[in-house]
Amino acid sequence: MQSSNPSRTGGRQETGHSRHPVDDRPHHPDDDRRLLRVILAVPVVLLTLAAAFFLWLAVSTRPDGDWDQAAYGGIELACGLSVVLAGAVGALWLAPSVRRVMRWPWAVPAVVLGVVAVVRWVSSGA
Repeated sequence: MQSSNPSRTGGRQETGHSRHPVDDRPHHPDDDRRLLRVILAVPVVLLTLAAAFFLWLAVSTRPDGDWDQAAYGGIELACGLSVVLAGAVGALWLAPSVRRVMRWPWAVPAVVLGVVAVVRWVSSGA
């Protein structure tokens, strides 16, 4: 004999509040990629901008002559900092968990800045 009051929950026990149908989906680990990409983009973008700033300093600094060792030292320091910051982005991107979330276009600008900084460092003539 069937009850005169059919269950509206489809076999689940009533908890006192209705659940949204989207809440019933199983959680997939890739659903968090967008948030993780935003979180990881902050250090990647900040490090890349800092590397670009130091590279700009290295490129815009012009020694007054062969005797201007302070300018050559500033160029070397700015290039070194740019290479270190670009290397930090590259090292962060090399982690497999980061590579799954952030593809290679995120790391390319920093790598290019690092290569240009090395070229400037070598060509500075110090």
